[in-house]
Amino acid sequence: MAARFISRPLVRPFAFRSIPTPLPRLLRPYSQPAAKSYENILVTLPEPGVGLITLNRPRTLNALSTALFNELNAVLVDFDNDPSTGAIVLTGSEKAFAAGADIKEMKDLTFSEAYNTNFIASWSSTIPNIRKPIIAAVNGHALGGGCELALMADILYCSSTANFGQPEISLGIVPGAGGSQRLTAVVGKSRAMELILTGKSFTGTEAGQWGVAARVFDGADECVKGALKTAGKIAGMSKVAVRAAKEVVNKSQEVGLREGLDYERKAFHGLFGSRDQKIGMLAFVEKKKSEWTDE
Repeated sequence: MAARFISRPLVRPFAFRSIPTPLPRLLRPYSQPAAKSYENILVTLPEPGVGLITLNRPRTLNALSTALFNELNAVLVDFDNDPSTGAIVLTGSEKAFAAGADIKEMKDLTFSEAYNTNFIASWSSTIPNIRKPIIAAVNGHALGGGCELALMADILYCSSTANFGQPEISLGIVPGAGGSQRLTAVVGKSRAMELILTGKSFTGTEAGQWGVAARVFDGADECVKGALKTAGKIAGMSKVAVRAAKEVVNKSQEVGLREGLDYERKAFHGLFGSRDQKIGMLAFVEKKKSEWTDE
């Protein structure tokens, strides 16, 4: 059954406080829950500067739905606007990051309904516009929309037994949230064709070998902890420099080399107008720790 979305006023900025609540075994050792609760996700604060979002539809192996994305997008925007947050980790359960889209939500759609409502556009329109780094920690199944969601992240970590794939062809459709574009950009046309035309899945180990994943871990706990460690390190950097770094890397995926180099150099020059550039370089010269102002 597709999840129901309960509309509640958003709280900006977050009013975080510790509330005793049951969390997945994977997260208990290092998570603090946020004050606001959701129906399809868990939002926690594992350490200062790091937001952790856990997809939480265990009965459906975290099947993706519009209701889930309404919550996910709202939280991502809140974290993006929260000055105390420096990086975001997105994960699921040990069994499934997200096993695909909730087929019950879309099985009876007609072409005109899907086309006129721009169905699932909201699933992939928010994440690319989040300015803070997003790290996906993938365990278990990441199929269809789940694979597409993982590919939207800035950094992808996974366990060796993770199961990726774009099996939409077996349902009589094609990927609709960026799978054919992002997967092809990473693994190349021939391999993407094989995966998408056959619906064949690939392992976390293969994801690492093919460049889909930045790091591959032996187990689920290690994967999430690794993502949180990286997020914590990023959160400790100058937010001005981090945003610029994300922008220049993303630009390389959108334009040719010449234009990308020009864009990078302008960003590089621009950062000399920031306070953090002065702080960082002076701290380096004086062999001190940088105390960032994020200005």
